[in-house]
Amino acid sequence: MPRGTPISRTRTALTVGALLVGTVGLPVVGASGAAAEGSTLYVNNAAGANCTDSGAGAQSAPFCTIAAAAAVVQPGQTVEIAAGGYNGSAVTVTHSGTADAPITFRGPAQQYSAGSQAHFSGGAPNYPDSALVVKGADHLRFENLSLASNQRPSVIVDGGHDITFTNIAASGGGVKITNASDKVTWARGEFAYAPGPLLQVDGGSTGTVLTTNVIQPNSVDNMTGILVKDAPNTVVVANTINSPCFNGIVLDGTSTGAVVENNVVNTAKNQNAACDTPANATGISVAANATSGTTVDYNLIDPRSGGAAYSWAGANFTTQNQFTANTGQGAHDFVDLTYVPKGPNAPVDHRIDSADENAPGMLPTDRGGYAPVDDPTVPNTGTGSGFRDRGAIEDQDFGSAFTPAGPTRLLDTRQPIGVPVAQAVPAWGTVDLPVTGVAGVPATGVTAVTMNVTVTEPQQDGHLTVYPHGDALPTASNLNWTAGRTIPNLVTVPVKDGKVSFYNASGGTVHVIADLEGYYSPKGSLFHAQGPTRLLDTRQPIGVPVAQAVPAWGTVDLPVTGVAGVPATGVTAVTMNVTVTEPQQDGHLTVFPHGDALPDASNLNWVAGRTIPNLVTVPVKDGKVSFYNASGGTVHVIADLAGYYATEGKVTYRPLGPIRVVDTREDTYWESGVRPAGTVPAWGTLDIPVGEVPNATAMTLNVTVTEPGAQGHLTVYPHGDTLPDASNLNFLPGETIPNQVVVPVKDGKISLYNASGAPLHLVVDEFGYQGY
Repeated sequence: MPRGTPISRTRTALTVGALLVGTVGLPVVGASGAAAEGSTLYVNNAAGANCTDSGAGAQSAPFCTIAAAAAVVQPGQTVEIAAGGYNGSAVTVTHSGTADAPITFRGPAQQYSAGSQAHFSGGAPNYPDSALVVKGADHLRFENLSLASNQRPSVIVDGGHDITFTNIAASGGGVKITNASDKVTWARGEFAYAPGPLLQVDGGSTGTVLTTNVIQPNSVDNMTGILVKDAPNTVVVANTINSPCFNGIVLDGTSTGAVVENNVVNTAKNQNAACDTPANATGISVAANATSGTTVDYNLIDPRSGGAAYSWAGANFTTQNQFTANTGQGAHDFVDLTYVPKGPNAPVDHRIDSADENAPGMLPTDRGGYAPVDDPTVPNTGTGSGFRDRGAIEDQDFGSAFTPAGPTRLLDTRQPIGVPVAQAVPAWGTVDLPVTGVAGVPATGVTAVTMNVTVTEPQQDGHLTVYPHGDALPTASNLNWTAGRTIPNLVTVPVKDGKVSFYNASGGTVHVIADLEGYYSPKGSLFHAQGPTRLLDTRQPIGVPVAQAVPAWGTVDLPVTGVAGVPATGVTAVTMNVTVTEPQQDGHLTVFPHGDALPDASNLNWVAGRTIPNLVTVPVKDGKVSFYNASGGTVHVIADLAGYYATEGKVTYRPLGPIRVVDTREDTYWESGVRPAGTVPAWGTLDIPVGEVPNATAMTLNVTVTEPGAQGHLTVYPHGDTLPDASNLNFLPGETIPNQVVVPVKDGKISLYNASGAPLHLVVDEFGYQGY
């Protein structure tokens, strides 16, 4: 299931009458991980396993049934249950462990993996009995199991003490903890296709912890999610409960001293509609005799059932404000949507980064074994770290944020910097560059880096591919050159193993230089696609007082905040397509934060008289950036805004590939049909669909022009917009030249305009996207 989507009614579907043994996120325990001989009992009824219920449960002659192991297991022993079918009568556990040597029943870890599950039910042929009964036994651990019963609770804990169930899926009958059971924990469970209440605690049971469970009853009979009756000091924390048109959480009788926190409760019909009988669909109910010492807080309750969000001592409340004002409870609760689709106008998702991390019973990971992560698009409003989510599922459906850094030189094969010795990259050779833990880049959590990459002194024509370390060499390129030519390009590349790789696709040596511009990680700034809009043109004047070329060794300071839709405050970096034209002498351009010392880095390199562009992402300081002409002659500079990074936003970056999107020299297969191989005509436009990328707001592409028949330029812009006065690549006849492009997406497409009087071919590689 994609993380962050509503819980499907079919996601947890189990074969009726089955015990599926397994879970996500725990290591498989087999012979290699077993304790000393005799401390582990094995159950395996697969063909060829040589099982017998008359033996000692050795791995070479395992028990055929779980019941046989349960009848002889002793304190400190573990019962390892292999995949297979174990349907039949209920398993009743009466043997106890000790506090220091509990008894463990454990299944394999591959839950939902076909062929690797065990099937266990209560009774035959229609599974009328409970699958598992713990009767009067203490100090037990049950892990990675899935059980079913059609007519009774799938699991009954009857008078047990110190019992923990972890990663248990129960279908058909739910769970009942009763008869003065004490200190029973049910954690990371999953429940579906059963009448409620799915989790029931009663009969004077005390100290029960129900945490991080996904509860979704699908029967028409009393679909209450959690019922606690006459069971003091129960903890109900971090559960996701979808209980259609029936109560979500109920504390009844003398269930005093309870803690009900961090739960996500939806009692609406189909999780989104009003119920026919709203009175039966209260979110959280606390009876009068259960209010003493009970805490209700940090919950999220969906109001769409039409029923009361709360019932407290017989009084109903539909809003959090009413509830808190009258009871003093729920100060951090929300009565709002329990699922919020992502998008530009999406309301706040109150599940995210808002839980009480200090609530009793909180686990280090969610139902699927995923650790909590900090969504950079949502303020941290919880306790502790501030970024624990409410409910049983930690949302991880988001990308990374950007931290501008540098420019700082990471690689120069002429020096050596980033390599052991000064040496050109050999023909068809690869350089692996560590990029984490250096130059201020964190050692962990980095998903991609942005670098200005320059090749110089190439012996033969060729191209450079920059890609994640350890991946297969992709069909993609970042820079194309002719022999002897120095050429740069901005590269945003996914990071793997803390490194990126550079491949010299040519028959001669080449030197490579890489200057860090920033990195992507869980924390940082968020991108806002804007433009393309011209911010600077020294020929006009735009962005400068008068039309005048930048003098030799001269600097231009450009205001970039408070203009062209860029906010006046909160901006950390801008991305611009920068072009130099009419240079009098060979040289290079350095773009850097205003007021900083001039760095040892370059963004564009040119030869006299040549027009050359490059994408630049540069930190903003004092609302400005600076352009330095490192040449002995004048040059004109043009800068077109592609977007900006700010401290707040709704989109994050998701690195991909690189993946070839289109090569007009070959047939391209899109969902909309086939684009036959063929050039983009003079003054023509190529529209590229990117709609298969969900919620994309901007694409990061490497665009290469090849075989142009005339001099011109290429403009990449949002589909359907008016053609902007901006350019991304400038080319000469017959030249192959690339540039990185960050372009907003509109109508699921982007457009590329050939501003020249002759056809040309285009190659487009995707390196990632910004999206909700």
